[in-house]
Amino acid sequence: MGITLGLMIGGLIVLVAGAELLVRGASRLAAALGIAPLVIGLTIVAFGTSTPELAVSMQSALAGQPDLAIGNVVGSNILNVLLILGLSALITPLLVAQQLVRLDVPLMIGASVLVWVLARNGVVTQLEGIGLFGLMLAYIGFLLWQSRRERNAAVKSEYEQEYASHEPKSVRRNLLNILFIVVGLVMLILGSRLFVQGASSLARLFGMSELVIGLTIVALGTSLPEVAASVMAAIKGERDIAVGNVVGSNIFNLLSVLALTAIVAPRGVPVSPGALNLDMPFMVAVAVACLPIFVTGNVIARWEGAVFLGYYVAYTVFLLLDAANHPTVTQYRDFMLIFVVPLTLITMVVSLGREVRRRRTNIVISGLDS
Repeated sequence: MGITLGLMIGGLIVLVAGAELLVRGASRLAAALGIAPLVIGLTIVAFGTSTPELAVSMQSALAGQPDLAIGNVVGSNILNVLLILGLSALITPLLVAQQLVRLDVPLMIGASVLVWVLARNGVVTQLEGIGLFGLMLAYIGFLLWQSRRERNAAVKSEYEQEYASHEPKSVRRNLLNILFIVVGLVMLILGSRLFVQGASSLARLFGMSELVIGLTIVALGTSLPEVAASVMAAIKGERDIAVGNVVGSNIFNLLSVLALTAIVAPRGVPVSPGALNLDMPFMVAVAVACLPIFVTGNVIARWEGAVFLGYYVAYTVFLLLDAANHPTVTQYRDFMLIFVVPLTLITMVVSLGREVRRRRTNIVISGLDS
């Protein structure tokens, strides 16, 4: 028990230090290379912090533990939105770039629905994995093409507004920033592995199933890089990276982590009925919930972050009650479905309606002024 706790604590320390180096190097490199901070968050930071999910899912599938692989991907996507954005928004309200609303969040929703549909027959095949990975390559290519179209002056202005920093451009400085990113990623991967080893051992002592372990302990462990990177970015005021990291990581998990896992697994990745009927639909619902929240004022307010956190706690409690076959699990599920979920939907619809009216009013006023 002592060794297990030591692994978990040591992993957390390494993760926090790695996140600090990664965010520092990535944010400074954005200005030096003339790349928008949002693109850095959607690519370098998001993909880099998702490498633990890739390693764990591929190893699990090859070792004949498909529930662990699927639970890791689905659980990480749920955790990324509900826990990471919730914590980050509680630290500081997060501004949401228009690109996220128009492109990246719809892509995340589409990828979530596509993966759920592909898995309805009980397996994500190798051919389907190739198709998903092809979409990932197309997305990366589009981001890079779009970034090159932006004028350097506009990128510089966005950077200065976002980071309030003026870093000198030099080869030495760029190499140092790249070193920060590489060392940060290595520390993130090492820290997450230490945590997952300790947490998985601890979970198995309580007789939890592989799917529940994947959805909770392993998903939390492999998502700790995203937690650390996004929270650190929010503390530093680097809000484009905080939000872009989460959305980019979710896209990467579906179109790259799950895709590559299905490609290398001899018979694809089997998906259990439990994941199909509960966890994947919940993942889709969480992705869809991002759109109205992101649209309202293009900001994630603190109260919306609190709602996200509340749902993550409620979902985790349900998983643990269900795993333990607790007699109150049915009543708990019914309470969430009958009262909590409809109340949240009503609140979101009201907020979205107010935003639509506000934008219409602004259009009318601007028309009268002109």
